[in-house]
Amino acid sequence: MKAFVHELGELKLKEMDEPTAQEGQVVVSIKVAGLNRRDLIIPNRLGDEGQALILGSDGAGVIDSIGESVEGFSVGDEVMINPALRWYDNSDAPPAGFDILGMPDNGTFAEKVVISAEQVEKKPEHLSWEEAGVVALSGLTGYRALFTKGNVKKGDTVFIPAAGSGVSSFLIQFAKNIGAKVIVTSRSEEKRKRALELGADIALDTNGDWEKELADETIDLIIESVGRATFNRSLNVLKKGGRIVIFGATTEDTVDFDLRKFFYGQYQLFGSTMGSREELRAMLAHMEEFKMQPVVDHTFIFDQAQEAIDYLKEGKQFGKIALQINK
Repeated sequence: MKAFVHELGELKLKEMDEPTAQEGQVVVSIKVAGLNRRDLIIPNRLGDEGQALILGSDGAGVIDSIGESVEGFSVGDEVMINPALRWYDNSDAPPAGFDILGMPDNGTFAEKVVISAEQVEKKPEHLSWEEAGVVALSGLTGYRALFTKGNVKKGDTVFIPAAGSGVSSFLIQFAKNIGAKVIVTSRSEEKRKRALELGADIALDTNGDWEKELADETIDLIIESVGRATFNRSLNVLKKGGRIVIFGATTEDTVDFDLRKFFYGQYQLFGSTMGSREELRAMLAHMEEFKMQPVVDHTFIFDQAQEAIDYLKEGKQFGKIALQINK
Protein backbone atom coordinates (compact mmCIF):
# COMPACT_ATOMS: atom_id res chain seq x y z
CA MET A 1 0.00 0.00 0.00
CA LYS A 2 0.98 3.63 -0.45
CA ALA A 3 1.78 5.68 2.66
CA PHE A 4 3.18 9.13 3.45
CA VAL A 5 6.02 8.64 5.91
CA HIS A 6 8.84 10.30 7.77
CA GLU A 7 12.02 8.30 7.19
CA LEU A 8 15.65 9.28 7.78
CA GLY A 9 14.80 12.95 8.02
CA GLU A 10 12.62 13.04 4.90
CA LEU A 11 8.89 13.12 4.19
CA LYS A 12 7.92 10.97 1.23
CA LEU A 13 5.36 8.64 -0.30
CA LYS A 14 6.44 5.03 0.09
CA GLU A 15 5.15 1.55 -0.67
CA MET A 16 4.66 -0.41 2.56
CA ASP A 17 3.17 -3.76 3.54
CA GLU A 18 -0.56 -3.78 4.12
CA PRO A 19 -1.50 -4.14 7.79
CA THR A 20 -3.43 -7.12 9.13
CA ALA A 21 -5.96 -7.11 11.93
CA GLN A 22 -5.00 -8.94 15.11
CA GLU A 23 -7.43 -9.80 17.91
CA GLY A 24 -9.55 -6.79 18.83
CA GLN A 25 -8.38 -4.78 15.84
CA VAL A 26 -9.85 -3.54 12.57
CA VAL A 27 -8.22 -2.52 9.31
CA VAL A 28 -9.73 0.66 7.88
CA SER A 29 -9.39 1.61 4.23
CA ILE A 30 -8.89 5.36 4.59
CA LYS A 31 -10.89 7.60 2.29
CA VAL A 32 -9.89 10.95 3.76
CA ALA A 33 -7.29 11.93 6.35
CA GLY A 34 -7.00 15.28 8.10
CA LEU A 35 -3.88 17.37 8.71
CA ASN A 36 -2.97 18.89 12.06
CA ARG A 37 -0.11 21.03 13.34
CA ARG A 38 1.12 17.87 15.04
CA ASP A 39 2.12 16.63 11.59
CA LEU A 40 4.60 19.52 11.38
CA ILE A 41 6.03 18.96 14.85
CA ILE A 42 6.64 15.20 14.71
CA PRO A 43 9.31 15.28 11.96
CA ASN A 44 11.31 17.76 14.05
CA ARG A 45 11.13 15.42 17.04
CA LEU A 46 12.17 12.38 15.04
CA GLY A 47 15.23 14.00 13.48
CA ASP A 48 17.27 12.18 10.86
CA GLU A 49 17.12 8.68 12.30
CA GLY A 50 14.57 5.94 12.74
CA GLN A 51 12.42 3.66 10.63
CA ALA A 52 9.60 4.86 8.43
CA LEU A 53 6.71 6.27 10.48
CA ILE A 54 3.35 6.92 8.86
CA LEU A 55 2.13 10.37 9.88
CA GLY A 56 -1.48 11.44 10.43
CA SER A 57 -3.91 11.38 13.33
CA ASP A 58 -7.32 11.99 11.74
CA GLY A 59 -9.10 9.84 9.21
CA ALA A 60 -12.34 8.27 8.04
CA GLY A 61 -12.99 5.29 5.83
CA VAL A 62 -14.50 1.84 5.43
CA ILE A 63 -13.68 -1.24 7.52
CA ASP A 64 -11.71 -3.59 5.29
CA SER A 65 -11.22 -6.49 7.71
CA ILE A 66 -11.73 -7.32 11.38
CA GLY A 67 -9.82 -9.43 13.88
CA GLU A 68 -11.14 -11.96 16.33
CA SER A 69 -13.38 -10.84 19.22
CA VAL A 70 -14.39 -7.58 17.54
CA GLU A 71 -18.04 -6.79 18.23
CA GLY A 72 -20.27 -4.01 16.97
CA PHE A 73 -18.50 -3.56 13.63
CA SER A 74 -18.62 -5.38 10.31
CA VAL A 75 -16.65 -5.27 7.08
CA GLY A 76 -17.99 -2.39 4.99
CA ASP A 77 -18.98 -0.17 7.93
CA GLU A 78 -18.26 3.53 7.43
CA VAL A 79 -16.19 4.77 10.37
CA MET A 80 -14.00 7.59 11.63
CA ILE A 81 -10.81 7.24 13.65
CA ASN A 82 -10.52 8.40 17.26
CA PRO A 83 -6.83 9.38 17.55
CA ALA A 84 -6.87 9.75 21.37
CA LEU A 85 -5.51 6.30 22.13
CA ARG A 86 -6.59 4.41 25.25
CA TRP A 87 -8.44 7.34 26.86
CA TYR A 88 -11.99 6.08 27.18
CA ASP A 89 -13.68 7.77 30.15
CA ASN A 90 -13.63 11.48 30.94
CA SER A 91 -11.03 12.32 33.57
CA ASP A 92 -9.11 15.35 34.83
CA ALA A 93 -6.04 14.28 32.84
CA PRO A 94 -5.17 11.55 30.33
CA PRO A 95 -4.55 8.10 31.83
CA ALA A 96 -1.24 6.25 31.78
CA GLY A 97 -0.72 4.75 28.35
CA PHE A 98 -2.37 7.63 26.50
CA ASP A 99 -0.88 8.51 23.12
CA ILE A 100 -2.04 10.29 20.00
CA LEU A 101 -2.19 8.30 16.77
CA GLY A 102 0.64 9.10 14.38
CA MET A 103 3.56 8.65 16.81
CA PRO A 104 4.66 6.22 18.06
CA ASP A 105 1.95 4.21 16.26
CA ASN A 106 1.59 4.46 12.49
CA GLY A 107 -1.04 7.00 11.51
CA THR A 108 -3.68 7.70 8.91
CA PHE A 109 -1.69 9.02 5.93
CA ALA A 110 -1.92 5.62 4.27
CA GLU A 111 -4.31 3.64 2.13
CA LYS A 112 -5.01 1.41 5.13
CA VAL A 113 -4.53 1.65 8.89
CA VAL A 114 -4.84 -1.04 11.57
CA ILE A 115 -6.18 0.08 14.92
CA SER A 116 -8.02 -1.19 17.98
CA ALA A 117 -11.76 -1.45 17.41
CA GLU A 118 -12.08 0.66 20.58
CA GLN A 119 -10.66 3.58 18.56
CA VAL A 120 -13.26 3.78 15.80
CA GLU A 121 -16.70 5.36 15.75
CA LYS A 122 -19.48 5.11 13.20
CA LYS A 123 -19.24 7.93 10.65
CA PRO A 124 -21.94 10.57 11.30
CA GLU A 125 -24.44 10.38 8.46
CA HIS A 126 -24.72 14.15 8.03
CA LEU A 127 -20.99 14.55 7.37
CA SER A 128 -19.25 14.09 4.02
CA TRP A 129 -16.10 12.00 3.84
CA GLU A 130 -13.97 15.15 3.81
CA GLU A 131 -15.72 16.43 6.93
CA ALA A 132 -15.61 13.13 8.81
CA GLY A 133 -11.94 12.74 7.97
CA VAL A 134 -10.87 15.97 9.66
CA VAL A 135 -13.14 16.24 12.68
CA ALA A 136 -11.70 14.18 15.51
CA LEU A 137 -8.47 15.76 16.77
CA SER A 138 -9.39 19.44 16.40
CA GLY A 139 -13.04 18.98 17.27
CA LEU A 140 -12.30 16.93 20.38
CA THR A 141 -9.57 19.35 21.49
CA GLY A 142 -11.96 22.27 21.17
CA TYR A 143 -14.87 20.46 22.81
CA ARG A 144 -12.91 19.52 25.93
CA ALA A 145 -11.31 22.97 26.22
CA LEU A 146 -14.64 24.77 25.90
CA PHE A 147 -17.08 22.51 27.73
CA THR A 148 -15.16 20.23 30.11
CA LYS A 149 -12.42 22.63 31.17
CA GLY A 150 -13.95 26.01 30.31
CA ASN A 151 -17.44 25.15 31.59
CA VAL A 152 -18.97 27.48 29.01
CA LYS A 153 -22.60 28.49 29.55
CA LYS A 154 -25.31 30.23 27.61
CA GLY A 155 -24.75 33.98 27.84
CA ASP A 156 -20.98 33.74 28.42
CA THR A 157 -18.64 35.84 26.33
CA VAL A 158 -15.81 33.71 24.94
CA PHE A 159 -12.59 35.23 23.59
CA ILE A 160 -10.56 33.17 21.09
CA PRO A 161 -7.24 34.62 19.90
CA ALA A 162 -5.98 33.44 16.50
CA ALA A 163 -9.12 32.58 14.57
CA GLY A 164 -8.46 30.45 11.53
CA SER A 165 -7.02 27.30 13.04
CA GLY A 166 -8.93 24.05 12.84
CA VAL A 167 -9.68 24.11 16.56
CA SER A 168 -10.84 27.73 16.42
CA SER A 169 -13.29 26.93 13.64
CA PHE A 170 -14.87 24.31 15.91
CA LEU A 171 -14.78 26.56 18.99
CA ILE A 172 -16.70 29.33 17.24
CA GLN A 173 -19.48 26.94 16.23
CA PHE A 174 -19.66 25.08 19.55
CA ALA A 175 -19.92 28.31 21.53
CA LYS A 176 -22.54 29.87 19.26
CA ASN A 177 -24.60 26.67 19.28
CA ILE A 178 -25.15 26.95 23.05
CA GLY A 179 -25.84 30.69 23.05
CA ALA A 180 -22.48 32.21 23.97
CA LYS A 181 -21.06 35.41 22.52
CA VAL A 182 -17.83 34.89 20.57
CA ILE A 183 -14.97 37.34 20.02
CA VAL A 184 -11.96 36.31 17.91
CA THR A 185 -8.74 37.86 16.65
CA SER A 186 -6.62 37.45 13.53
CA ARG A 187 -3.97 39.40 11.67
CA SER A 188 -5.70 38.42 8.43
CA GLU A 189 -8.64 40.49 7.25
CA GLU A 190 -9.86 37.51 5.23
CA LYS A 191 -9.80 35.24 8.29
CA ARG A 192 -11.67 37.84 10.34
CA LYS A 193 -14.30 37.95 7.62
CA ARG A 194 -14.56 34.15 7.53
CA ALA A 195 -14.90 34.01 11.33
CA LEU A 196 -17.80 36.46 11.23
CA GLU A 197 -19.47 34.42 8.49
CA LEU A 198 -19.07 31.32 10.67
CA GLY A 199 -20.89 33.02 13.53
CA ALA A 200 -18.38 35.06 15.55
CA ASP A 201 -19.91 38.27 16.92
CA ILE A 202 -16.74 40.39 16.87
CA ALA A 203 -13.45 39.89 15.00
CA LEU A 204 -10.49 42.05 16.02
CA ASP A 205 -7.13 42.67 14.40
CA THR A 206 -4.52 40.79 16.44
CA ASN A 207 -2.26 43.84 16.27
CA GLY A 208 -4.94 46.19 17.64
CA ASP A 209 -5.44 47.52 21.17
CA TRP A 210 -7.54 44.75 22.73
CA GLU A 211 -8.04 46.51 26.06
CA LYS A 212 -9.41 49.59 24.33
CA GLU A 213 -11.54 47.69 21.82
CA LEU A 214 -12.98 45.37 24.47
CA ALA A 215 -13.46 47.97 27.19
CA ASP A 216 -17.24 47.53 27.04
CA GLU A 217 -17.14 43.71 26.98
CA THR A 218 -17.12 41.30 29.91
CA ILE A 219 -14.92 38.36 28.94
CA ASP A 220 -15.92 35.27 30.94
CA LEU A 221 -13.74 32.69 29.22
CA ILE A 222 -10.62 32.75 27.06
CA ILE A 223 -9.46 29.77 25.01
CA GLU A 224 -5.74 30.28 24.36
CA SER A 225 -3.42 28.37 22.05
CA VAL A 226 -0.84 30.93 20.93
CA GLY A 227 1.50 31.17 23.90
CA ARG A 228 3.85 33.99 24.80
CA ALA A 229 2.72 36.27 21.98
CA THR A 230 -0.82 36.67 23.33
CA PHE A 231 -1.05 35.20 26.86
CA ASN A 232 -0.63 38.43 28.85
CA ARG A 233 -2.69 40.42 26.36
CA SER A 234 -5.47 37.88 26.83
CA LEU A 235 -5.18 37.99 30.61
CA ASN A 236 -5.49 41.78 30.52
CA VAL A 237 -8.99 41.60 28.99
CA LEU A 238 -10.33 38.74 31.15
CA LYS A 239 -12.87 39.70 33.80
CA LYS A 240 -11.97 39.29 37.47
CA GLY A 241 -12.62 35.67 38.39
CA GLY A 242 -12.65 34.68 34.73
CA ARG A 243 -11.41 31.43 33.23
CA ILE A 244 -8.58 30.87 30.79
CA VAL A 245 -7.99 27.49 29.13
CA ILE A 246 -4.75 26.73 27.30
CA PHE A 247 -4.55 23.87 24.81
CA GLY A 248 -1.51 24.87 22.77
CA ALA A 249 1.50 27.13 22.37
CA THR A 250 2.19 27.91 18.72
CA THR A 251 4.67 30.63 19.71
CA GLU A 252 7.01 30.29 22.70
CA ASP A 253 6.21 27.61 25.29
CA THR A 254 7.13 29.76 28.31
CA VAL A 255 5.48 32.96 29.55
CA ASP A 256 6.08 35.43 32.39
CA PHE A 257 3.09 36.92 34.17
CA ASP A 258 2.35 38.90 37.30
CA LEU A 259 1.41 36.44 40.05
CA ARG A 260 0.12 39.17 42.37
CA LYS A 261 -2.18 40.49 39.67
CA PHE A 262 -3.28 36.93 38.97
CA PHE A 263 -4.23 35.96 42.51
CA TYR A 264 -5.79 39.33 43.30
CA GLY A 265 -7.88 38.93 40.17
CA GLN A 266 -9.03 35.47 41.30
CA TYR A 267 -8.37 34.17 37.80
CA GLN A 268 -8.71 30.47 36.96
CA LEU A 269 -6.15 28.81 34.69
CA PHE A 270 -6.67 25.38 33.12
CA GLY A 271 -4.58 23.19 30.86
CA SER A 272 -6.25 20.96 28.28
CA THR A 273 -5.22 18.52 25.60
CA MET A 274 -7.25 16.29 23.28
CA GLY A 275 -10.01 14.44 25.15
CA SER A 276 -11.59 11.10 26.03
CA ARG A 277 -13.80 8.80 23.97
CA GLU A 278 -16.67 9.83 26.23
CA GLU A 279 -16.13 13.46 25.22
CA LEU A 280 -15.70 12.54 21.55
CA ARG A 281 -19.08 10.84 21.56
CA ALA A 282 -20.63 13.84 23.32
CA MET A 283 -19.07 16.08 20.67
CA LEU A 284 -20.47 13.96 17.84
CA ALA A 285 -23.92 14.05 19.46
CA HIS A 286 -23.63 17.84 19.70
CA MET A 287 -22.68 18.06 16.03
CA GLU A 288 -25.59 15.80 15.08
CA GLU A 289 -28.04 17.88 17.15
CA PHE A 290 -26.98 21.13 15.52
CA LYS A 291 -26.19 19.58 12.11
CA MET A 292 -22.79 21.18 12.54
CA GLN A 293 -20.17 20.70 9.85
CA PRO A 294 -16.40 21.14 10.06
CA VAL A 295 -14.88 23.89 7.93
CA VAL A 296 -12.72 22.27 5.23
CA ASP A 297 -10.47 24.88 3.66
CA HIS A 298 -8.83 22.71 1.03
CA THR A 299 -8.70 19.08 -0.09
CA PHE A 300 -5.53 17.63 -1.63
CA ILE A 301 -5.22 14.28 -3.40
CA PHE A 302 -2.82 11.75 -1.86
CA ASP A 303 -0.06 12.37 -4.41
CA GLN A 304 -0.09 16.00 -3.22
CA ALA A 305 0.65 15.07 0.41
CA GLN A 306 3.83 17.16 0.50
CA GLU A 307 1.95 20.12 -0.97
CA ALA A 308 -0.67 19.71 1.76
CA ILE A 309 2.06 19.80 4.43
CA ASP A 310 3.58 22.90 2.83
CA TYR A 311 0.17 24.59 2.75
CA LEU A 312 -0.30 23.83 6.44
CA LYS A 313 3.13 25.34 7.18
CA GLU A 314 2.11 28.58 5.47
CA GLY A 315 -0.79 28.97 7.91
CA LYS A 316 -3.07 30.55 5.33
CA GLN A 317 -5.94 28.12 5.81
CA PHE A 318 -9.18 28.85 7.63
CA GLY A 319 -10.34 25.60 9.19
CA LYS A 320 -9.11 22.14 8.23
CA ILE A 321 -7.02 20.64 5.44
CA ALA A 322 -8.09 17.26 4.04
CA LEU A 323 -6.10 14.60 2.20
CA GLN A 324 -8.14 12.38 -0.14
CA ILE A 325 -6.53 8.95 -0.08
CA ASN A 326 -9.04 6.47 -1.54
CA LYS A 327 -12.11 7.46 -3.55
